Amino acid sequence: MKIIKRILFYLFLFTGALIFIYPFYWMVAASFAPENEIANLTLLPSSFSLSSYSQMFEKIPIGRSLINSLIVSSSVTIGVLVFGSMIGYALSRLEFKGRNLIFYIIIFTMTLPFQITLIPQYIIMVKFGWVDTYLALIVPYFINALGIIMFRQYFKSIPQSLIDAAKLDGCSEIQIIFKILWPNSIPALVTIGIITFMASWNEVLWPLIVIRDESLMTMPQLITLFAVGGRAESQLGVKLASAVLLALPIIIAYIFFQKYFIQSMASSGIKE
Repeated sequence: MKIIKRILFYLFLFTGALIFIYPFYWMVAASFAPENEIANLTLLPSSFSLSSYSQMFEKIPIGRSLINSLIVSSSVTIGVLVFGSMIGYALSRLEFKGRNLIFYIIIFTMTLPFQITLIPQYIIMVKFGWVDTYLALIVPYFINALGIIMFRQYFKSIPQSLIDAAKLDGCSEIQIIFKILWPNSIPALVTIGIITFMASWNEVLWPLIVIRDESLMTMPQLITLFAVGGRAESQLGVKLASAVLLALPIIIAYIFFQKYFIQSMASSGIKE
């Protein structure tokens, strides 16, 4: 019975994996297929062609938008890691009035839809003169509630004796964060970095609102305008090719850092 249960269990996992993998596999395969074969949903096209990719590069400045997305997503990720770890350390190790209240308010902000703060945030960008600049895409995302919470929970798992020893050696609070806690929090840093990079990379609505200059558009924004704005000329292969390029960096990042990602997610439960 145990062998049968194990076989059924792995069969169930294998079936689930196929269900999740097939749409992405088909998207990649179809991006290399002739246009007239895409609608057939075949596993392998009769011939492989790079025409969809070449047409995409001809129609839109995808290279420039890729650089823009890398600049924005990397800057946001670094900002979240720096500021999130500082706030997370304060909420986990420093004693001050209202510490728990601030923590619960941060959790509450995660329940608010982005659309609630959209208009006030846009007005602030206009007042600062940041519309059509990288600052409008980067600065509003420096403070991330999920990053703060995950850093707080992970820092709580680090022995207090390690922090006390660092204080005895003359380390300041800032030095403790970046010289003591960061090297001992690699799984948390990688996990928060991947989540933040992925969220920033896939963001479409906010760039559509604050960026109108095509030279500053991010890759998701440009591809969205390309797919629905008519430049793709109803060619499904070109749209799929752009979608593959959009997903590729996230997949590569996850493949390299999945070990740390799983380790952190398994060890950072919400607890007091």
